Amino acid sequence: MGILSVFKHALMISFFVFVMMLLVDFINIATKGQASSVLQGGQWRQYTLASFLGSTPGCLGAFMNVTLYVHGMISFGAVAGGMIATSGDEAFVMLAQFPGMAILLFGLLFVSGIVFAWISDKIIKITGTVPCESCSEADCEQCLPGVDSTEKVGQIFRPGNLLKNFQQLSFTRFLLLTLIGSYLALLLFGIIGPADWNWKRITFVFLSLCSLYISGVTSEHYLHFHIWDHIIKKHMFRVFLWTLGALLFVHWGMHFWNLEVFVREHMIWVLLLSALIGIIPESGPHLIFVMLYAQGLIPFSVLFTTSFVQDGHGMLPMLSYSIKDSILIKGFNLVFGIATGSVFFAMGL
Repeated sequence: MGILSVFKHALMISFFVFVMMLLVDFINIATKGQASSVLQGGQWRQYTLASFLGSTPGCLGAFMNVTLYVHGMISFGAVAGGMIATSGDEAFVMLAQFPGMAILLFGLLFVSGIVFAWISDKIIKITGTVPCESCSEADCEQCLPGVDSTEKVGQIFRPGNLLKNFQQLSFTRFLLLTLIGSYLALLLFGIIGPADWNWKRITFVFLSLCSLYISGVTSEHYLHFHIWDHIIKKHMFRVFLWTLGALLFVHWGMHFWNLEVFVREHMIWVLLLSALIGIIPESGPHLIFVMLYAQGLIPFSVLFTTSFVQDGHGMLPMLSYSIKDSILIKGFNLVFGIATGSVFFAMGL
């Protein structure tokens, strides 16, 4: 795979991430405000909901968990379990690279989040450590960015908006439609993405058409605030650079550094390194291990370990609220992640 192929691969993955973020953001708005009613059912329901929100691709579920936590609606263990289940933006990349194993991984992280949420609350209770107290609504609205309580799904995505939006076509909408349309054309002509008309290529084309429709019909506020300012400016450029960097690292490592031999001879250290890199509250560094797994250079146990410990951008709102709680969550999840990943590694997984 040459440099041009690496670039096209990174472009294909990044666009898939963009489309999935767009759909997840829509689902997040459609289900906004339902979490509090679902929580009325006890501790295990908290654990299940927090882990489910965490296991949804991207960082929105993790942001929601932090918001629920600082409002006193879920326990310390629940938010810790939600962070275990979270894979950040890398979840979209894994779905693009190896969808079957990615879904299996998400399922294991979901179950792990529930189990270790209960364990975390038990440890907190035994040690007498006091996590944060709930804050007021006004103090914590920044914990879940990108949500406008005045917006209604029917207003944002009303089909009748299409004609009005094209009559008053903004430059942002024109640019977005041009970018998506260009990507769709590259897919249709086989310049990027799968060369054959398999299920992956059909899926990419379908998702491209969905994103094209959403970008054309959405309200101007949603277009600028959610799609352009949040998804594209805050996520996509960073995702593309990290994806390209990770692909180049594996590409050059295979050709010049004998990366495959080094990794296989020091696999236990690679597992520990994957857990330590997972501490970084950033979507990106974890992509190196995603690409190594996609190339067959590391086992599932290493991918599981780094996915277990890392939480994308999900920890950033927590850091702004309570550094102590953030350190506790990261410490718990680092120990749990290394322990669980080591078991999988010893089993030959």
